[in-house]
Amino acid sequence: MFRIGIVGPSLSVNRILEMAKEMEQEMEFIPLAYNETSEIKEIILSYDQRVDFWLFSGNIPYTIAKKLLPSDENLVYIFSTESSIYKGLMELSYSQGKLLNQASIDMFQSNHNAEGEGVEHLKMTIKDLYVKTFDAEIDPNELFRFHYDLWKQQKTEGALTCYPTVNQALQEAGVPAYWMSPTRIEIFQTIRIFFEKIKTSYYKETQIGVVMIEVIDFDHIQEKLKKPYQIHYLELRLKELLIQLCENLGGSLFEQGNGRYTIFSSRGVIEREIQSIQEKIESLSIESNTAVAAGIGYGQTLYFSEMNAHRALRQSKEKEAKKITIIQDDGTMIESVGQEEELTYVYRTDDKEFLEKLNKGNISVKTYKKIEALIRRMGWNGFTTKDLAINLQMSERYAQKIVADLCKVNLADYIGEESPHTRGRPIKVYKLK
Repeated sequence: MFRIGIVGPSLSVNRILEMAKEMEQEMEFIPLAYNETSEIKEIILSYDQRVDFWLFSGNIPYTIAKKLLPSDENLVYIFSTESSIYKGLMELSYSQGKLLNQASIDMFQSNHNAEGEGVEHLKMTIKDLYVKTFDAEIDPNELFRFHYDLWKQQKTEGALTCYPTVNQALQEAGVPAYWMSPTRIEIFQTIRIFFEKIKTSYYKETQIGVVMIEVIDFDHIQEKLKKPYQIHYLELRLKELLIQLCENLGGSLFEQGNGRYTIFSSRGVIEREIQSIQEKIESLSIESNTAVAAGIGYGQTLYFSEMNAHRALRQSKEKEAKKITIIQDDGTMIESVGQEEELTYVYRTDDKEFLEKLNKGNISVKTYKKIEALIRRMGWNGFTTKDLAINLQMSERYAQKIVADLCKVNLADYIGEESPHTRGRPIKVYKLK
């Protein structure tokens, strides 16, 4: 059972808690309410080891917590839209019995762009609108003075604030005020997505992960070593590195012979230890003085995980640089994992019309999807055959053939030319359809 810490003002925490319990019964919810934002630090530090995920009532507590925790991976906050502003204006107008012509509003700084459109619409409705943006460290008294002074000078007829304590203080001082809080639908949508994120995290943690490693041309290494014990010493040094990696992954190591090794672990651990895997692969390569390929496969069963790992290893071996390749359970392939040139694409499709075109052009789904992923990652509006050749590590002649075939089956278009840096013919530019 996951433990969820819900942080915010007591009114917000109670609303979130009520809806969360209606939607999910298999999680433990820990309400952690505060009166002042200065209390958030103590809450986070006290409960960090006691909760699995954090759910914040808004961007203010989230921003403070984000600075205290090493990662924001398990943090989510209720995102407010302009709806909360409109709702606040309507409630304030209703309490006054008239539409307001003058009002003040405070807004958290990082929300200003997201809610800016709502404020612009308010300016069309309200004759005089005074806006104050603030950061998470602001003293609530400063917000109180902002609203109160404007009202005292008769420049406003009411105030909209993000702080419940400021709202209460303004009302006690006689200022018509309303606390802008997320709407029920905003809370519902955030909680729903949050629960999906938690379940996805659990799904990843429990998925089987298989790491397959192969020292390339291991047979040739054996032939080069003159003394019979030298190969045994090499194998012992390699195995020591692999046992260290296995310890990091909390997995099991199996030797398959001839420089081939398999480690069984879980997807969650492997994803967290990708850098460690990369470092050990480099160490293995240095120790053996040859390239080392690595493929990682994920799946719900051992069979599918191994099958995906085999495919990933084969893909890694095809590359000159022998970078780590991952194949996930949904068919997503990630090449050059953790590198600047990392490429993610799905190498299968159910689109029959699309498949017919590829078959007609004698182009594999993997090749097309890889080109598509490269264009997306590079942000190209158009590409040349040289661009593909350089980035996909293929000959320019082969790239020309692929592009010609894509154009032939109406999956790519010739869109223009660019001048070469040196003398020569213009270079053709293409675009996928």
